[in-house]
Amino acid sequence: MPGPDFATAAEVAALEPGKLPLSLQRGHLVFSSPATLAFNAPGARGVGVKKASLAIPGSVMLLIAPACCGRNTAALGGTDRDLEARTHYLLLDGTDIVTGRYLKRVPDAVKELCAFLASPPSVVVLCTTCVDALLATDVDRLCRESSQAAGVPVIATTMYALTRESRRPPMEEVRVSLYSLLEKASRDPASCNILGYFSPLQNGCELYGILVQAGIKRTRELSRAQNMDDYRAMATSAFNLVLDPEAGLAARDLASRLGMPWAQLSRSFQTDKIANQYRLLGEVLGRRTDDSRWREEAGRRVEAFAARWRGLACAVGEVLCARPFDLALALLRMGLRVPEIFAVPGRGDRALVARIAALSPDTRIYSSLSPTMLFYGQGGQGEGCRADLALGQDARFYHPRLPGTDWCPPRQPFGYAGLCALLDEMEAALREAGQ
Repeated sequence: MPGPDFATAAEVAALEPGKLPLSLQRGHLVFSSPATLAFNAPGARGVGVKKASLAIPGSVMLLIAPACCGRNTAALGGTDRDLEARTHYLLLDGTDIVTGRYLKRVPDAVKELCAFLASPPSVVVLCTTCVDALLATDVDRLCRESSQAAGVPVIATTMYALTRESRRPPMEEVRVSLYSLLEKASRDPASCNILGYFSPLQNGCELYGILVQAGIKRTRELSRAQNMDDYRAMATSAFNLVLDPEAGLAARDLASRLGMPWAQLSRSFQTDKIANQYRLLGEVLGRRTDDSRWREEAGRRVEAFAARWRGLACAVGEVLCARPFDLALALLRMGLRVPEIFAVPGRGDRALVARIAALSPDTRIYSSLSPTMLFYGQGGQGEGCRADLALGQDARFYHPRLPGTDWCPPRQPFGYAGLCALLDEMEAALREAGQ
């Protein structure tokens, strides 16, 4: 029986830039276990455009779509009561799609929706699909006409999976739309916005303390906004701090429209990288910061974990709250083993793969987009890489009998606090398995 395609870390590291095997190249959506597992577009990390579209407090969504898209959204809403309650539908039939006649109904549908609701929504989000993307619908005009008809702000988002590897993928575009209602306002030099995630940072994350040391007294996150006043207050912040690369497009848009500067940090599970980022952030803000208390605590936790579990073999997936190659390298540097990584190297991963190859040249890199993954665990080559713990929803799918964690907590892990939380989760999974 054939086995799943893979390349070792050493093989990938030795390749010239842009010369990845076809199975490890992004943009070749031929099979997608992450999409199936998360019930969302690949890379959406369990959120997806539809849920993300409702991040503004008090907003509702009008999904303009054929019945198939409506069915999938309703199925997802069955497990998410908030999504179900705030999602409404304008379903399209074949004649609508061929003639475009439904476009004239959209403003009236928005007006009817607002009249139907017990209280007016703060925002109506028109969520379109590949139908309008392929037909080049002028959604900006639809928003203007709908806003005039209903008397409420209207913004647009789109679900179009074929553009997920383009220059402006849906999960980046949706962030631009969510912040598009912010208008120029007087700046508060002691405040900043955190952009990137659709849930707040974990309570106790040291980033808040680092920002206080740098003179930032007020930190704003869209996911913590309780009402439109909280949302609008984001326009008064001195700068934006981007924690997820997918928010970079929104940060650039805010810089262009409102003149708001921005800086970017990356989620990492390597203590030295976390420390370096905080040092650079302090330099950018012109204030000296001290992370030693948090760094020393995280260092003690890492040492204790490594002493107990040295040699533990971890399979690392990509459907989790981490950058898979950064996480794999962090585990290797702790003295653990990483026989498998289920992820496609992306922008910025080349240096990480090279460092992984130096520590573990035989680590196998599998692409969950390859149809050969259907053969994983069926007597194919995948059974040759034995793991002890699976990290990520996809890794757990491929290793159903292993202890593991999805590592997708309700609040976003970050920095030293995120690293400590991950070690807690790994130990809990091992204890539950009796190890």
